[in-house]
Amino acid sequence: MDDIILSASILSADFAHLANEIAQAEAAGVDWLHIDVMDGHFVPNITMGPFIVETCRRVSSLPLDVHLMIEKPERYVEAFIRAGANYVSVHVEGNPNIHRTLQTIRSLGAKAGIVLNPGTPACAISALLPAVDFILVMTVNPGYSGQSFLPESVAKISEIKMMLEQYHSTALIQVDGGINTETLPLAYQAGARIFVAATAIFKHPQGIQEGVKSLRTAVK
Repeated sequence: MDDIILSASILSADFAHLANEIAQAEAAGVDWLHIDVMDGHFVPNITMGPFIVETCRRVSSLPLDVHLMIEKPERYVEAFIRAGANYVSVHVEGNPNIHRTLQTIRSLGAKAGIVLNPGTPACAISALLPAVDFILVMTVNPGYSGQSFLPESVAKISEIKMMLEQYHSTALIQVDGGINTETLPLAYQAGARIFVAATAIFKHPQGIQEGVKSLRTAVK
C-alpha cells in the first residue's frame, strides 16, 4: 500500500556496521529512520543520544524519526533537532509541560508527535491533538526491542482514529512495538499509517531487503 510509511528502528541494527545497515534499509525502500532515545529513568534501558542522530544524518538523507523516552524531554529537543531530527515524539506520561514542549518542537522546524504507553488511555491526549502532527501508540511496553505486540492496542488505535476525525485533524497514527507481517495489517485496519519496525527489518532471516518487502506487501 502506498499510504504506508515504514520507519526502520535502528535499535535492532548491527552497530558494528551501522552505516551499511542503514544503507541497506534505505535501498530496500524504508521511508524514515527511527531512533529510540532512552535515559534509564523513564524506561529501564539506556540507548542513544544526539550523536547517533548526527551519525544517521551524515550517512542518510532519510527523515529521522526520534522518539524521546526520557525525563524532562524539553531540555533536549533542541539538541536532537539541531543534530538532524525531522520528527520528534515525546510522551504524555510524566510531562506536565507537554503542550509547551510540542510547541517548541514545531517552532524549531520539526514535526511534533505525542506518545502513549500501553497503560495510558486515548483520552489523555485529546487536548493535545491541535498541537501534534502524529500520535505514536506504543504497542509494547517501551524499553526493549523484540517484544510481542499487545492485541489490546488495536482498540486504542481505532479510538484515536475516531478522535482525529472528530477534531478534523490531519495528524497520522504511528505504531511501535512487535510490528511484523501479522500485526501490521491489524494496526493498519484500525487506522495506523506509520509503522516502526526493528526486528522485522534488521533481524529478518532473509535479510533487510526481504524484511522491508514483506512488510510492504503485508496489507493487501
